[in-house]
Amino acid sequence: MSQRKETGMTRREFLPIAGASLLAGYAGFEGGKPAPRRAFGPSPVAIVKASSYSEDLASKILEGVRACGLDVAGKKVLLKPNLVEFDPHTCINTNVAVIAAAYDVFKTLGAAEVKIGEGPGHRRDTYALAEMARYVDVSKFESLFVDLNRDDVTPVERFADRGEIYLPNTALRADLIVSLAKMKTHHWAGATLSMKNFFGLVPGSVYGWPKNELHQVGIPRSIVELNRIFHRSFAIVDGIVGMEGNGPIQGTPKPVGVLVMGSDLPAVDATCCRIMGIDPQKIEYLNLATGQLGVTEIPRIHQRGESIKSVRADFQLMKQYSNLRLV
Repeated sequence: MSQRKETGMTRREFLPIAGASLLAGYAGFEGGKPAPRRAFGPSPVAIVKASSYSEDLASKILEGVRACGLDVAGKKVLLKPNLVEFDPHTCINTNVAVIAAAYDVFKTLGAAEVKIGEGPGHRRDTYALAEMARYVDVSKFESLFVDLNRDDVTPVERFADRGEIYLPNTALRADLIVSLAKMKTHHWAGATLSMKNFFGLVPGSVYGWPKNELHQVGIPRSIVELNRIFHRSFAIVDGIVGMEGNGPIQGTPKPVGVLVMGSDLPAVDATCCRIMGIDPQKIEYLNLATGQLGVTEIPRIHQRGESIKSVRADFQLMKQYSNLRLV
């Protein structure tokens, strides 16, 4: 955005003025504020078995999307993978096969537009990281991908105790953000799943690397606040091979053989925790989300597809998180 040339104003000076009019046309926002969430109710969460990345993942994802009753016809969809770091010997990031399959599914279901966007918290060169993770293998990747760390931004009112937060326009314009998360443990949050994945929606060009503003607010509170703002969402958690132990970067691969999907992200994350052998009631951000963002209680989660018991694979936990174990 080159406002200085035309108006003599910098981006930072221009955006607070332009923000209200820009946000008026953004899906999920009313007058520069997030639109009200849907009323709470039963939340379908689909667990679909997928033993490897070489399977027909598009049919698996389509099965889960239909089980959850998601309609994307005519919508602008942003696929948000978990692209953090790269190590060829482990499984840090959402696998490219899941991203490619999700793209095909949402186009097949009639989405008006499907983009892929990410803002890694560690690496400044997002495209180099995407190349290492083989994301460039996705057909037409260069035309589909947006570096959310460097996207044009607009302020949104209220973020925790802050008056506003600057967020990327590509994310704000989307009718639906699909959290293509990775099933992993986390050395600070206990678990990192579909809700924590929204940290990549916060622009590094504004808040730096590794986005310390979120750590200052507090990881659990920041997770809940981002999901409050971006509540028009759907989750597809890549649990085909997850990460256990010292996640989200230095852990070890954990084959689970599942994809977990749903529109209620707290319900999806609670389900993933139970699959991982973690008690979701002991995860702080899920406790904060209960009653505010969605459903985490088993009686209100309508499990579709496989049962938790049939796919449960207890993840190795760091010593300080041994108390999180689901009995």
